[in-house]
Amino acid sequence: MARLTITDRRERALVAVADAAMRPAVVTRRFRRAPAAPARILCLRLERIGDLLLTAPALAALHAALPDATIDLVVGSWNRDLAGAMPGVTAVETVDAAWLSRGGNGLGPLGLAMHATRWRRRKYDLAINFEPDIRSNLAMAMAGVRWTAGFASGGGGPLLDLALDYDVGAHVADNAIALVEAATSHWGPHAPATPALSIPAANRAEAERLLSRFAGMTTIGLQVSAGRAIKQWPEERFRTIAERLVRDRGAAIVLAGSPADRAQVDAVLSALPPERAMDLSGGTPLLTVAAVLERLDLFVTGDTGPMHLAHLVGTPVVAIFGPSEPRRYAPRGSRDHLVRIDLPCSPCNRIRRPPGRCTGHTPDCLAGIDTARVLAAIDEALRGGAR
Repeated sequence: MARLTITDRRERALVAVADAAMRPAVVTRRFRRAPAAPARILCLRLERIGDLLLTAPALAALHAALPDATIDLVVGSWNRDLAGAMPGVTAVETVDAAWLSRGGNGLGPLGLAMHATRWRRRKYDLAINFEPDIRSNLAMAMAGVRWTAGFASGGGGPLLDLALDYDVGAHVADNAIALVEAATSHWGPHAPATPALSIPAANRAEAERLLSRFAGMTTIGLQVSAGRAIKQWPEERFRTIAERLVRDRGAAIVLAGSPADRAQVDAVLSALPPERAMDLSGGTPLLTVAAVLERLDLFVTGDTGPMHLAHLVGTPVVAIFGPSEPRRYAPRGSRDHLVRIDLPCSPCNRIRRPPGRCTGHTPDCLAGIDTARVLAAIDEALRGGAR
């Protein structure tokens, strides 16, 4: 288990103090009762793309449990299109939290709490916060909802009617499903639910047009950028993988990413014949990217949001993991393959605050993964072998 840093301990101490100050709220909530089958539900998932996609199974379970209820989903602005494509979601609202926005822009904790008071007029019967965070729990408490559910582990538990401990040893998706099942247990048994993405026909048509020039070829997607340096498998190894796939396996390569990944994408593109390569990193709409991923034979990536997107649309994934905890974040499809190495310190899961000895260079848990291991996993996945 990773050792807590001084900053981690300080934050936990502050959360504990805040929770102690909120204890009187427990007394007033003791007399509240869950309402009859809720007609209006509010859900919060303010984090990044991967976090929202990992919540898709829970949202599907919520809709299956309460099919007649409206579900309003609040997400960061970067997730607007994906949230709108999730079956069962009635309406999407975007709110950017400053601590989750890449540029640091957005509402602070007090601003978010004040914004949440606007939700009072909607008279929600049930609210579910999928984030173990005292700041969003506080916001939900300000929304005037009849019954609230969330995680207590990140603070703010006294403000909730139902507060679960977040299981750090379980998959993120399983934690979200457990929260939905606990929050809806008053209203009968849970029907089985399969998460999906309702990709519009226009985006699927555009994906078909883009990929038409690769007809008859094995088409493999690569996500070169990991978004954070601590999770970055070396770009030159992605380049080698792409070259080998084109030269030895006759594949066509589709490079995913954002405009911020330009240099990393170009490093791979420059090694490939133009007729065998496609670049989607120039701002392609996210739902078009999803439609392209859906049509690929395989997607190769680190621990990224597009990894979860490919998994959700049913494309086999080869995922390269370093410090990230696979038990919590790895795709779990029958044809998904995980590539990692065992080290005494890995996985540390210290993504936001990497150890000092792992900054400024590729960490050992990723540097030790060579291209041969990844190519072997790719070949196994293309043969249809199970993970």
